[in-house]
Amino acid sequence: MATIRKRGDFQWEAQVRRKGFPSQSKTFNTRSDADLWAATTESEMGRGVFIDRSDAERNTIAEIIDRFTSEFAPHHYKPRDDGKEAWRYQCGHLKGAIGKFSLAALDQKLVAEYRDKRLGVVGNSTVRKELFMLSKILKFAEIECAITLPRGNPVEKIRKPSEGKSRDRRLTDDEWEMLVEECRKSRNLHLWPAVQLAVETGMRQGELLALTWKNIDKKRSIAFLKDTKNGEERAVPLSPAALSVLDTLPVSIVGKVIPVERMTLFHVFQAACGRAGIEDFTWHDLRHEALSRLAERGDMTVLELAAVSGHKTLQMLKRYTHLQAEKLAAKLAMNIR
Repeated sequence: MATIRKRGDFQWEAQVRRKGFPSQSKTFNTRSDADLWAATTESEMGRGVFIDRSDAERNTIAEIIDRFTSEFAPHHYKPRDDGKEAWRYQCGHLKGAIGKFSLAALDQKLVAEYRDKRLGVVGNSTVRKELFMLSKILKFAEIECAITLPRGNPVEKIRKPSEGKSRDRRLTDDEWEMLVEECRKSRNLHLWPAVQLAVETGMRQGELLALTWKNIDKKRSIAFLKDTKNGEERAVPLSPAALSVLDTLPVSIVGKVIPVERMTLFHVFQAACGRAGIEDFTWHDLRHEALSRLAERGDMTVLELAAVSGHKTLQMLKRYTHLQAEKLAAKLAMNIR
């Protein structure tokens, strides 16, 4: 049964109690609104389609983002020394843009408006990542906070921006020679060994800087990576060239193979590129160079390439398969002759 009672001089409280359902109450400014809500709630309960919206109405998106940041993220995202994790930026922007809305108010239209407005400022890839982060936050609200979303997850129902084109920047032979020369001349003695290891192993920058001597097995020519982007350990084969580089390095008292900070390596690498006259080339492009060289050998399967690179899905390695095809075609042509 529904109960309507006046609260103060200007508000009306509607309360609905029905066996088998949690008690529901809501306050309105007019008696007619209170009557309509009570009748609708009773009808939904009677038809078995009632959804408890109270928690979704009480919690704003900003509040759920705060809980996600404090309760979920610390256990699922690897921290960085400078505290500039990508998920923090994504959560911060979402909070500023749509944080004032309640979870109950979040629908496809609101999310689509956010997407379109954001696309006028940043690229497709950034917007895709922010939308996927919003979807993850909403799933956290449903699963971890036990909050029912009356409209479901609206992010799953809208069109996502297409993924931006992957970078395909590779150095020419002349550019590589100039980069080698400038890295060798750098006052930071760790720069050139770090560049060599990056190209020989295909490690990400964070993986390389986290690598310790105790996780290197020279007899088996393997480096064990404990701290990877996807959180899974993997073993990386060490080529003879990589082993030669390791033999030239002194063992650091801190235990790391490349004992430098990420931003230090970033700045000295960019300085070397600048002195060499190389434009639009980043440290991550060294990883692309390494995987391209492996693919061009033509003697590695995509699964073997994934084992080296640490990619969790083969989809990420599709752009290297054409390099393998070219090499195999050349081999076939040689066999015919």
